[in-house]
Formats: sequence, structure tokens, C-alpha cells
Amino acid sequence: MKHLNFHIAEIKNIATQLWKENSRYKVWAFDAQMGAGKTTLIHALCDVLDVKDAVGSPTFAIINEYISPVAGIIYHMDWYRIKDEMEAMQAGCEDCIQSGNLCFIEWPEKFPDLLPPDALHISIETVNKHERRLIFR
Repeated sequence: MKHLNFHIAEIKNIATQLWKENSRYKVWAFDAQMGAGKTTLIHALCDVLDVKDAVGSPTFAIINEYISPVAGIIYHMDWYRIKDEMEAMQAGCEDCIQSGNLCFIEWPEKFPDLLPPDALHISIETVNKHERRLIFR
């Protein structure tokens, strides 16, 4: 388990470091309280991966798909509004996870059984208004 504290202004550098150290993982599970910066960190990762699509929270769409010249297809999922595992499966979440493409998942703790055993788990903790702590394994 690794810990990493950073200032919000350093987020692109942190995203670059995360990608360099963890690019072998296909499923990234982001756990944090509302407003801690899950979408912001995913946006920074997409910048690092040279995604040209508009990157935003898929809160209502459930799944956003981006194209990266570095990583190929990226699925960005937000499970916050999904009621149960069956609804997640019907929305295509399991298909995305099993596709072999890169998946960034917000609110993964709602359906841990859908995650593969080798998923990268990233927790974001709010230290103060401008600082965050990442814990990843």
C-alpha cells in the first residue's frame, strides 16, 4: 500500500506519476467521499493519456467512453446512481470491465463483486481544502 500527499495544483504531475507506475492495471477503482476529487483526478489522467474527448462525470450516463492514442479505449464509469448489481450489469458495466480496455470507476464500493481481483484501488482522502492524500494498492 502506498501513500501520497499532494496539493491540488500538482494533480497533473500526480496523474503522470500514477500512470507511469500503474499502467499495467486495466481496472482502476476510485474510492472517495463526494467532492474529494475522483472526477478531477480521472480528468487529469485522461489529459496525461492525451484524450481529446470532453471528460466529465458520467453520473447520469453511467458510462462515458473516451479514445486515447496512448491507452486505446477508456471507459469511465460512475456507479453512484446505480441501485443494484443487476442494474450495473444491464448498463454494461461488467462488459466494460471484461473488455480488456482501461476502466476508471467511481464509487466502486457499491458493487465490489464486479471488480476483478487485480483491480487497482485508489482512495482519495481530503486533508484540507487544497491537499489530498492518495492511498493505492
